[in-house]
Amino acid sequence: MRAAIKGWGSALPPKQLDNRELASRLGVSEDWIFGRTGIRSRRKVDGEATSFLAIQASRAAIERSGIPPHDIDLVMVATSTPDFLFPSTASLVQAELGCLNAGAFDLNAACSGFLYGMALADSSIESGASRRILLCGADTLTAVTDYSDAHSCVLFGDGAGAVVFEAAVDDSGLGPFILRSDGSDPSLLYVDADEGLIKMQGREVYRRAVDGMTKAVTEVLARSGIGIADVGLVIAHQANARIIEAVASRLDIDPQKLPVSIEMIGNTASASIPIAICQAADEGLLSAGDVVVITAFGAGFTWGAGLIRWDPVRSPNQATGERLLVDVALTGTP
Repeated sequence: MRAAIKGWGSALPPKQLDNRELASRLGVSEDWIFGRTGIRSRRKVDGEATSFLAIQASRAAIERSGIPPHDIDLVMVATSTPDFLFPSTASLVQAELGCLNAGAFDLNAACSGFLYGMALADSSIESGASRRILLCGADTLTAVTDYSDAHSCVLFGDGAGAVVFEAAVDDSGLGPFILRSDGSDPSLLYVDADEGLIKMQGREVYRRAVDGMTKAVTEVLARSGIGIADVGLVIAHQANARIIEAVASRLDIDPQKLPVSIEMIGNTASASIPIAICQAADEGLLSAGDVVVITAFGAGFTWGAGLIRWDPVRSPNQATGERLLVDVALTGTP
């Protein structure tokens, strides 16, 4: 059995924090921010918890999948900003959505969390332990952003994205995956337990992110026997437009195959890959039979890459991320 994508959904808070406001606050120009990040605006929660966005995105993914919530076997939420130390944010999502027969847990691999979750979902379904899995990436990094640090605070936004996987026996599905970590110097990118704000050495993070994602993509393609020319799309963690451009150059791939989607939403951490999947699918960038490469890099450091063999026939409903934005703005509650 393989884990195939059955549905997807995303959610963003309605409040925007644009470069004009940040530039005024930081004493820099709007062009300075955009030139270093490729970001013009980012979404920011206004009191909402991470679970709020996770529930909205997950509900859309389940609706699109056509699978009743009580048929979900496992709920995973990748996040670095959980509502509580415990219980898990996944348990809150599981209860709110009525996934009554599902286990639930959070995983934290920082911005690589959704990629790690995909590998776990694939293993669980392949082993027969689960048949249907809800995986959500959700973060509210603006709550831990240091707005006195001009080099880091311009990057981060809030959001959530979710995917439902189901066991399949055809050529669709996930894998293989390459997962890596190097925890030898956590001071390069961390949130201190006392101060609770992001600290980052940007140049070194940039260098390692480009190197790590490039090597992971190369390795996963070699393991699969697939050439870069045969890849339909590379969906990378949307950390910084300049990182993505550098990865495209190192891989010698058409930049059109490595889209940048952070201009108006910023770096949403573990949510960035599922949000980018939603955007690519809803904008018609993915076709049946496409090989899609997923790659990410995050604090830890954690990084890696994996493959999706795309099968849009498995997604009959038409819930959209834009509708979710309206729901979030109007209701204010899950």
